[in-house]
Amino acid sequence: MDTNAQSPIFDPKDFSNEPYVKRVEKPWGYELHWVRENAPYMGKIMHVDEGESLSLQVHDQKEESYFMMAGRAKLIWENNKGEMIETEMNPGFGYATQVGQKHRIEAITDCDVIEASTPEKGTTWRLWDKYSRPDETPEQRKKERGER
Repeated sequence: MDTNAQSPIFDPKDFSNEPYVKRVEKPWGYELHWVRENAPYMGKIMHVDEGESLSLQVHDQKEESYFMMAGRAKLIWENNKGEMIETEMNPGFGYATQVGQKHRIEAITDCDVIEASTPEKGTTWRLWDKYSRPDETPEQRKKERGER
């Protein structure tokens, strides 16, 4: 290890030490975003009410990883043969979807799922949606979150 090496010097003017959370209401429950917009990643907690479900969706740019925090839910997702399968999500385990992989979460009981993902960009194609929402384009995403 080179002890003479110096770390780069960063300008701290854009650093923030303020806590952050943004609640986004959804027809199936709500999300708590704990990563600010425009970060190179996204982090959120999704609270899904018992019996409710997210849309059957596919992303053209976004990858997601889930961690079951509390409650029970199943992940309905496409396997490597193009078949839709159901997996009950176990607390303490992670599950990941890739770009182009169809998926949705369905709550068996009220549940809280942590999602970490690539940035929220591109289009979320809603192939089926219990609430008849349109595809989530960047413009629709802002509308649904009450942003300008």
